[in-house]
Amino acid sequence: MKNYFIYLALLTFLPSNILIAQEKWTPEKIIAYKNISQVELSSDAKHVAYIVREAKINGENSEFISQIWLARTDGTFNEQYTQGEKSSSSPKFSPDGSRLAFLSNRSGDKNQLFIMRVAGGEAKKITDQKNGISSFEWSPKGDYIAFVMRDEDSEDEEKRKKEKRDVILVDKNFKYNHIYKVATEIDSFPVKQITSGDFSVTSFDWSPDAKQIVFAHAPDPTINTKWVNTDISLVPSDSGAIKSLVRKLGVDDNPKFSPDGKNIVYISHGGQSEAIGLSDLYSIKASGGEPSALAKTPNRSVNIIAWSTDGNSVYVREVAKTSNTLYKLAFSKKGDISFNNLTSVEGTSNSFSVVNDKLAYVYEEPNKPEELFVSNVNGTNRKKISSINQDFSTGSIGITETITWKSQDKMEIEGLITYPPNYKEGEKYPVILLIHGGPAGVFTKRFTGQPGIYIPQLFVQEGYIVLQPNPRGSTGYGKEFRYANVKDWGFGDYQDLMSGVDYLIDKGVVDINEQYVMGWSYGGYMTSWVVSQTDRFKAASMGAGLPNLISMTTTTDIGVYLKAHMGGENFWDNYELYEKHSPIYNFHNVATPTQVLHGSNDLRVPFTQGQEFYNALKMKGVDTEMIVYPRTPHGPREPKLLMDVTPRILDWFRKYNNKE
Repeated sequence: MKNYFIYLALLTFLPSNILIAQEKWTPEKIIAYKNISQVELSSDAKHVAYIVREAKINGENSEFISQIWLARTDGTFNEQYTQGEKSSSSPKFSPDGSRLAFLSNRSGDKNQLFIMRVAGGEAKKITDQKNGISSFEWSPKGDYIAFVMRDEDSEDEEKRKKEKRDVILVDKNFKYNHIYKVATEIDSFPVKQITSGDFSVTSFDWSPDAKQIVFAHAPDPTINTKWVNTDISLVPSDSGAIKSLVRKLGVDDNPKFSPDGKNIVYISHGGQSEAIGLSDLYSIKASGGEPSALAKTPNRSVNIIAWSTDGNSVYVREVAKTSNTLYKLAFSKKGDISFNNLTSVEGTSNSFSVVNDKLAYVYEEPNKPEELFVSNVNGTNRKKISSINQDFSTGSIGITETITWKSQDKMEIEGLITYPPNYKEGEKYPVILLIHGGPAGVFTKRFTGQPGIYIPQLFVQEGYIVLQPNPRGSTGYGKEFRYANVKDWGFGDYQDLMSGVDYLIDKGVVDINEQYVMGWSYGGYMTSWVVSQTDRFKAASMGAGLPNLISMTTTTDIGVYLKAHMGGENFWDNYELYEKHSPIYNFHNVATPTQVLHGSNDLRVPFTQGQEFYNALKMKGVDTEMIVYPRTPHGPREPKLLMDVTPRILDWFRKYNNKE
C-alpha cells in the first residue's frame, strides 16, 4: 500500500496540465488505444520500423488495422510509413538498410510481399501467391527473400471446390508449409520452391554466406503435433538434398546461425517431450555433431532474439515473474554463461530488436501506455522514440501493485492488485478474482486500460478491487512452479487463488460479502471449478471454460497439452483422474449465479464445453445466461465484440452487488 499513498502525494504537486484525466473510462474511449509491436532495427541501427494497430469501428466496420511506422533512433523523425484501409505488417530492412520489405493484404485477401524504399515512394509487389505469405527473411546480400507458404490445392482439388464436392478427410492430405525464395533485384520476381515433402516448416534462418538455410519442421501442420515434435535440418539455399541436423524427441525449433556461420543456437525440449512447456537453449555445429545444452535460464522458457555481432553472446526473451524482459547470455572462454537483465522490471517489455550496440523495444507499465524505446544494448541511455499513445486519455486511473502471500501449503504466490481510483485506506471494497489462462499464462505489468477481454480499469472505476494472481502452473517462476499443478488441477492452484482473496480480507481491504470471480480459457476452467467448490462468491463469469476434461481432451486441438497435465494418462485408462479434476462431476455443489461466454468458432476450447455448463446450470435452476460471440475463435478478434465482454460481465455482477 505504501506505493499507493506515495502516488497520491505526488499528484498534489503535479502541474495541472499533466494530471491524469478525470473523465470516465468507457469502452468507446478505450478502443482508441493503439498497440505497438513487430519492432525492427535497420542494419546500421539508425532507423527503426514498427507496427501500430488501431481499431476501425465506424459504421459496419469492426476490425483492427495495422500500419508500419518508421523512426530514426536519435529521435529526430517518427512518421507513419504505410497508409490505406488494408493492413501492413512484418517490416524487415534489407541488409544495406535502403529498402523495407513487408507483408500486406492491400491487393487482395491474402498477405503478399512488398518492397519499398526507406526514403519513400511506391511499394513494389513482388509475390502473388494464391495462399499468401506467412513469414519471410532477407538473404544476407539482399538479392533474395525466402518465405514460408502453405501448399496450394491441386487442379483436381480446385475443381472439387467449385463443384461443391470438397469433402474433408480428417488428418489426411495435409497442406504443408514450405520454404520458397524470390529474387528482389529484377523485374520479373520469379519464385522458386526450396523445400518439399511430408513435413511442415515452423521457422528458418539464412547462413551468413547465403549458401544454406537452416529450418525447423514438424511431421504435419497441426498445432497438436508442433507442440511436441519438431526437428531441425539444413537445405541448400538454391534447393537440393535436405540434411538432418537435429532429430530427437520433443521440440527443437527457432534455429539461428552464429555470425561466422559455424554454429547454430536453437530452443529445445532436450530430447524428450515436454508438452507442458519447456524451452532450453542448445547449440550445435553447423557441420553437424552432437548438440550441447547451454546454461538454463531462470524460467527455462526462452525465445531467441539474436546473436551479438561478435558471436560471444545470445539475446533471449523470457518472462521473469510479472515482467517480460530481455536477457543477454554471454559466453566466456571457459564455456560459462552469464545472465544480464537488460530491461526494467518496473513494467514489462516486448518486441525486441537488437543490432550491434543498439536495442529497440516496446515498454509499458500498469499505469503507463506502451511506447517504443531505444537504448544501448546494455540497457543504458534509454530514450522514448514514439508518442503513439500520448493523447490517449480516458479516466482517473486506479494504480496497480505487486503483492505476495502464502498459500495453504506455504508456497509463495505473487499477483497484481489494482485499486479503485478513489481508494481510501480503512474502507472495504468488493473484490473480483481474475484468473488467467494457460494454465501456463501469467499476469504481467501491462497497461491496465488497454482493450482486452478483461479491462481492469473498467472494473475498478466501478468500485471493485481486481486481484490477478499467478498461481502454481503459471510461467515466469521457473520450471518446477510451472509443473506444480500436473495431476493437480483444481487443488493446489485453487488454494493459491483462495488464499490470495483471504489475504486481502485479512488485510481489511475486501468486503467478505462482496466477492466475484471470472476468467477465460484455463481461467474459465478455474471459474467453473471455484463455483463447484464454494458458494463464497456472489456471482461468476466463465469465459471459454472447460468444465469436462473427458470430453475436452478428445475435442480440443491441443489434446496433447491437456493429457500432459494429467500426467500423460489417457482418460480411458484413468477415468477417476479426469473426473476428479472436472467441475462438471462436482456439479451437485454449484449454487453461484454463473454467466457463460464463448466464441462460436472456438477449436481450442470447443463451444460445446460452454454449452455443457450453461445447460447444466439451467437444469439445476442456478441463475445463468450465455453469450455467444459469432465468428470468434478462442477469444474475440473483432473490436466491437472484444469491447462487449467487460460491460457484459459488469452488468452481470451488478445484478448481485448489494451496494447497487
